[in-house]
Amino acid sequence: MAAMRRGLVHVLAWLLATGAAVTLSWWGVHTVMAGTAYDPPRALPITAADVSAREQEPAASSTGRPSPTASPSPTPSRVPREPSPSPSRTATATAPPAPSPSPTGSGRVRSYDTDGGRAVFDLGPSSASLVSATPGAGWSMQVWKTETWIRVEFTSGADRVSVFCTWHDGPPRVEIGSY
Repeated sequence: MAAMRRGLVHVLAWLLATGAAVTLSWWGVHTVMAGTAYDPPRALPITAADVSAREQEPAASSTGRPSPTASPSPTPSRVPREPSPSPSRTATATAPPAPSPSPTGSGRVRSYDTDGGRAVFDLGPSSASLVSATPGAGWSMQVWKTETWIRVEFTSGADRVSVFCTWHDGPPRVEIGSY
């Protein structure tokens, strides 16, 4: 009986020590991680130096490797939704694109500057792709992509600016809406 009691005391001591170690470890990690904010990585803007360097590069090879600047955007944590702002709060207009040369894409690269940031699209004859999206100072962004549209939304407090590129019923067109 004494041997069983001694074994039980050892198991109980082991459980208490293990529980204390796990609790202390969790508390330490929790304390360090509590002040850390995680933001999705932001795309770097395309500069004139990037464009001129790209023009000097030889044409793309037949391997079909993607351009290093055409990286996929981070997936947002919330479910994409079709924009449905009320007409009274929305000022929707088609923005005039700033001319810029196409690196090696399928169409023409156009940049759209807004109050919230810049979105750059490669507009082909029947589709489009997002080249980069860069929020302005004090703004954050999210990107949604489907097979027929791309939406870039810049947010700062209650202010929102959407750059919406669609091509489901014709060639790509870009609309900018503030709400």
